[in-house]
Amino acid sequence: MAAMFLLGCLDQLLFGASPTVYCVLFLPVCVLTALWVRGGDVLTAPVVLPIAFAVGLLPVAESGGGLLGRAMGLVTVLATQAGWLYGGTLVAGVIVLARRVLWVRARRHQ
Repeated sequence: MAAMFLLGCLDQLLFGASPTVYCVLFLPVCVLTALWVRGGDVLTAPVVLPIAFAVGLLPVAESGGGLLGRAMGLVTVLATQAGWLYGGTLVAGVIVLARRVLWVRARRHQ
């Protein structure tokens, strides 16, 4: 979550809070998270990634002012960029399932 928040802040500073840039940066984070998570926690990666995506959108989402404006900006970006969110989560899910299958096979052969 911290990495996505920092990427959101970086996107805001360098690219003027471009949701597309943020979403493109989300994909490598998904892959790295799925590869780096501990073996025992491998199935939690696809659950944590959408939460991290939403947290990182806080600096990217345009706000109309106040708490309700920020919430509307967040919901709007989540709705318009859902394909990136689903795609990144799917990539992470496939990677962690492959890791889990390999881990189970390795344990059976011991």
